[in-house]
Amino acid sequence: MNTTLAITRTNRNILKQILAKYTLQQLNEIPAGYSNNLIWNIAHVVVTQQLLVYKLSGLPMLVSDEMVEKYKKGSKPEHNATQEEVDLVQGLLLSTIDQTEIDIAHNSFANFVEYPTSTGFVLKNVQDAMAFNDFHEGIHLGIIMTIRKFI
Repeated sequence: MNTTLAITRTNRNILKQILAKYTLQQLNEIPAGYSNNLIWNIAHVVVTQQLLVYKLSGLPMLVSDEMVEKYKKGSKPEHNATQEEVDLVQGLLLSTIDQTEIDIAHNSFANFVEYPTSTGFVLKNVQDAMAFNDFHEGIHLGIIMTIRKFI
């Protein structure tokens, strides 16, 4: 699990750098041919990790229900994110992983409910969920890198 969490942290630090590098306008820009933007993709990975790990374990998530609705799978940007929202996402990038690491150490995810992903892989425990999360975040990091070329 240490390697999985290290990969997550590396990805999240890259995402923090992207948030710091681009203006609010650039973070909100949806390039032609795309259905979302940089900030949506970054917030989406935060929300997805919470859903995969905390919700599937029956635990309270570290993000609001409102944030989940805005950035869950199948959603798309309905409005431009504010600077306050960007700041919140930036803080959550690492704080959620810090808390996940603590909760893993305390065996807080013992009641994980098996979940078949849209790719067909079945998550059976928190270790599977975090490994799948890294795969998911890698996909979105690739999308983010592509979007950056058009803004």
